[in-house]
Amino acid sequence: MPRSPAIFHFLLLSLFAVFAFANATAVSTMIQQFKEAPQFYNSLDCPVIVDEDEEGEGSILCSDQAVHVAMTLDTAYIRGSMAAILSVLQHSSCPQNIAFHFVASATANASLLRSTISSSFPYLNFQVYPFDDSSVSRLISTSIRSALDCPLNYARSYLANLLPCCVRRVVYLDSDLVLVDDIAKLAATPLGDTSVLAAPEYCNANFTSYFTLTFWSNPSLSLTFANRKACYFNTGVMVIDLARWREGDYTTKIEEWMELQKRMRIYELGSLPPFLLVFAGNIVPVDHRWNQHGLGGDNFRGKKNGKCLLILLEEHIVYYHLSGNCLSAEKVTESSRKWGGAVKFLKLKIRC
Repeated sequence: MPRSPAIFHFLLLSLFAVFAFANATAVSTMIQQFKEAPQFYNSLDCPVIVDEDEEGEGSILCSDQAVHVAMTLDTAYIRGSMAAILSVLQHSSCPQNIAFHFVASATANASLLRSTISSSFPYLNFQVYPFDDSSVSRLISTSIRSALDCPLNYARSYLANLLPCCVRRVVYLDSDLVLVDDIAKLAATPLGDTSVLAAPEYCNANFTSYFTLTFWSNPSLSLTFANRKACYFNTGVMVIDLARWREGDYTTKIEEWMELQKRMRIYELGSLPPFLLVFAGNIVPVDHRWNQHGLGGDNFRGKKNGKCLLILLEEHIVYYHLSGNCLSAEKVTESSRKWGGAVKFLKLKIRC
């Protein structure tokens, strides 16, 4: 006996309601799983920023007096992002003068991401910018770690295009970090007359290992670093002059190396090698204390070491980059006092 249309419609509506409820529950869980952070206030000697946006309202998102911080944002690694934001605010002498610029995939639920941030940081100055994954997906070559192939990992190469032209200097931070000093000190790094970016350099690292034998055996390619004292630097923390970046069209330069990589394999890692090809040897070195990276594992081979976080809690380290492969919140919690309480936001494994 055939089912009546009424019963069919009832079942269809019931199924839709179940899915809608499940989705709403998931959204609610995402928003409410983090506590609301306390409001952080400027110290008395902080400059008062009174800029006006296009609607005549006060805004610091374009102010040269503000400290501009750029980070990527997605739901998969939202816990690390929340801890990073909290640590930046906690240790800033002028937290109300910090403007956060979050880059999220254009296909992500931007409303959910904004709500999640606003719920925990109601007073945060921030903007979310959509990043078109397809614009870079065609240029991405497979790497030795699938996680490195995520288009959002390449967003740092497009900050000059994504952020407003009024933002001239920005501090880019990975979302797998905890900062324990005033970010304004890092943002004030002198870039000289011509340099585009500053980052901690590691000249003792084996620089040749970041490129393939195909690269080094090619006479023209191997001359890329001929007139440069090229050293490895980690792109997880950078101070970038966006005005100079735009003027030099460095996004195009990076894309050209990515296009070559599609034709002949010249490196194995993801978004790092193109940065090295364009900038290594031409950056302003920043003190190593600003990027104690690689904690927890071997990023290059993707191996897990059983020690996880045997963290170096030296007093001079101010930026812990949790870029290892087996770093868990449980291990971080053991050192929660040193981390200024940022780990209160963490429940699961932090981004590797």
